[in-house]
Amino acid sequence: MAKSKVTFRKVFKTIVLPRWKILTLGLVLIVVSRLAGLVVPGATKYLIDDVIAKGDLEMLKMLLAAVVGAITIQAATSYWLTQLLSVEAQHLISKLRASVQQHVLQLPIRFFDNAKSGALVSRIMNDVEGVRNLVGTGLVQLVGGVLTSVICLVLLIKISPMMTLYVLVPVLIFGFIALKAFGYIRPVFRERSIITAEVTGRLTETLNGVRVIKGFNAEDQEVKVFQKGVDRLFQNIRKSLTSTSLVTSSGAFLLGLASAGIMGIGGYMIVQHEMMMGEFIAFTVYLGFMIAPIVQMSNIGSQLTEAFAGLDRTEDLMNMPVEDDGTARPIRLNTLKGDMQFKAVSFAYEEGKDVLQDVSFDAPAGSVTALVGTSGSGKTTIAGLVATFLNPQSGLITVDGHDLTRISLKNYRSYLGVVLQDDFLFEGTIRENILFPRPHATEAQLQEAVRAAHVDEFTSRFSEGLETVIGERGVKLSGGQRQRVAIARAILADPRILILDEATSNLDTESEAYIQESLRQLMKGRTTFVIAHRLSTIRQADQILVVEKGQIVERGRHEELIDLKKRYFELYTYQARI
Repeated sequence: MAKSKVTFRKVFKTIVLPRWKILTLGLVLIVVSRLAGLVVPGATKYLIDDVIAKGDLEMLKMLLAAVVGAITIQAATSYWLTQLLSVEAQHLISKLRASVQQHVLQLPIRFFDNAKSGALVSRIMNDVEGVRNLVGTGLVQLVGGVLTSVICLVLLIKISPMMTLYVLVPVLIFGFIALKAFGYIRPVFRERSIITAEVTGRLTETLNGVRVIKGFNAEDQEVKVFQKGVDRLFQNIRKSLTSTSLVTSSGAFLLGLASAGIMGIGGYMIVQHEMMMGEFIAFTVYLGFMIAPIVQMSNIGSQLTEAFAGLDRTEDLMNMPVEDDGTARPIRLNTLKGDMQFKAVSFAYEEGKDVLQDVSFDAPAGSVTALVGTSGSGKTTIAGLVATFLNPQSGLITVDGHDLTRISLKNYRSYLGVVLQDDFLFEGTIRENILFPRPHATEAQLQEAVRAAHVDEFTSRFSEGLETVIGERGVKLSGGQRQRVAIARAILADPRILILDEATSNLDTESEAYIQESLRQLMKGRTTFVIAHRLSTIRQADQILVVEKGQIVERGRHEELIDLKKRYFELYTYQARI
């Protein structure tokens, strides 16, 4: 996919224009502030040429009043600029982060399979940070700086056209160098965002997998990987600093030459009585006021370049197609029975490497379908298709006679419940994790799910009960306890279609005995798909599908498949011996 490049026109239309009122007010404030700042150099001329030279004390009072008034105006406008623009910039950042996070959650599961969670966190949180320089004081200061420079230029021409012309030459050269440098820096900033995301992603993985790292004594290895990442980041930053320092140093050199020239020309003109001392000092101060925004603009230009680079990356993310945009899946079901059919379904994660080949079967409403086979045979892929995490490359999957790829995902998944193999739990309390699918469930409904999944069997031993904080990913619970919480969560969701992926894989014999009865109650009246390596858990299934190399090689009930004495019989008797 081609990389997006955000244009100023697009940024103006989508970010700046909708906030034109607040930005216009900010611009007015900064212009007032800059005009007030010009009072001091203007007063200097009159101080030297009139007050000091002629002893005009009345003029001195007027000048002091004007200067104090100007300073007061500058202080007030500076305060309101911060309140107005900086706060609005942070508000925009928070809205953009929320918008990006919302879009990311709508992306297909396959996107997340190929992305690091830490890298995505970095992209959501950091890439939009630069807009503070667009809506905040950066853009307004840029415009205000241009206006200040133009006003000062007019005043400089009024005092001495010749000296002004001499100054403009190095200023124009500096502007040309700055534009070239910023064009070079933008890709560097973009690459920095990528490197930062990669380093953050690896660091997140390292912290999440700290038990594995310590278990294999691999701390030194991870330190080296992280050091390599931060060194890449350093090299990138050094490259950008070299460019910005070139702009700064060339500016200092060229503007220094201008100042030296002004000293020579101005000194000569004063000696020749072609210019008064007050005019020369005023020219010098006005020159400083003209040059200061130009130098400041180089810094602001660097910030805006970084902002555009971050927005480029954000645009890449926001341009990724969501899994359901509301047009390709128009069907909404008011009720769902749960009749499901697979008709010659094939699927491949990579082109030309089919994981499923012409899979066909019926799963009537309320039935239990067990998927059996060796690792990599395609069982989890079938479950992923049922859950709409994946879409078939060919063939058809129907629910209650409707093409599953045409049903609204939000609508369909409201009837879906899953207990996945990794039994993911969120940081928080046991209560919060069980309530996750139905946050507004009643206490009675919660307690019913807790009892059905035998969660109360272990929470009764905790001093905090259901309010026990379980840590990130539920690390404070055993594998069996985490799985019972996940099953309670599915029971509370009250789905019409249920997927149990190794739902009893982490349970000891005692826990499994507790759960088997709970699962039987849970599966009643629901279309259930069970993936299990422990074949003893699926003896009561309405149909067992034996999947090998992406194809269904056997199907039937437990007793029927045992009597066949083929693949299922081999798997079952092998486990029985173990």
